[in-house]
Amino acid sequence: MKKKAFKEGEYVVYPSHGVGVVKGFEQQNISGIELEMVVISFDEDKMTIKLPLNDSTFSKVRRLCSEKEMQDAVNCLKNPTRVKKMMWSHRAQEYETKINSGIPLSIAQVVRDLHRTATQHEHSYSERQIYQEALDRLMKEYAAVVKIGEKEAKAYLEKILAA
Repeated sequence: MKKKAFKEGEYVVYPSHGVGVVKGFEQQNISGIELEMVVISFDEDKMTIKLPLNDSTFSKVRRLCSEKEMQDAVNCLKNPTRVKKMMWSHRAQEYETKINSGIPLSIAQVVRDLHRTATQHEHSYSERQIYQEALDRLMKEYAAVVKIGEKEAKAYLEKILAA
């Protein structure tokens, strides 16, 4: 069982929601079955989830990435944009899959590919939404990994993108 893998107060990543904090563990009786649950809070979203420790969904929860993995993701932002020549709906689906993977390097690729400078044409609404979601996910994990505030993390990532 993974309970010992995480401690109360530890930052974790739940791929489909981003960075959260383990608030604790509790027993819960559901349909006559006793389940041990981990409670994860996502403060900014004002959301708390409870996942059974023996559930396959819980197996997707992971620790924050290493500093090296985060540095690889940040370095990806410095690379040229790589936009595939395909319909937007297919690219959007691919971007959402990368974001929901929870892998920092994949999320950074989405940020890099959807970033626009002041001289480039404006994003469509859906492009802006996906870009913002990816940037927020990357920024939150970056802030937690390097132990800085989210505003500083966002400013740092935007500075790299602007260079």
